[in-house]
Amino acid sequence: MLKNITGWIKELTTAGVALIALGVVIQIIFGATAAFLPGDVVGSIIGIVGQLGGANLVGLVAVALLYTLFNK
Repeated sequence: MLKNITGWIKELTTAGVALIALGVVIQIIFGATAAFLPGDVVGSIIGIVGQLGGANLVGLVAVALLYTLFNK
């Protein structure tokens, strides 16, 4: 049962990352004012990276943790 739950979580995470990548590509092609995107995807990613970078060591540890989680 636990393997089923972790499998679903992995699949949802993969789908979420794919949707984010699609949003970035759509925003690059159509610009930030694409009518079918709910917000500024690239701007949000840049903001998150900036916040993590501003946190110095804590941000670096968070990025390493996220990298490890996504590459399992």
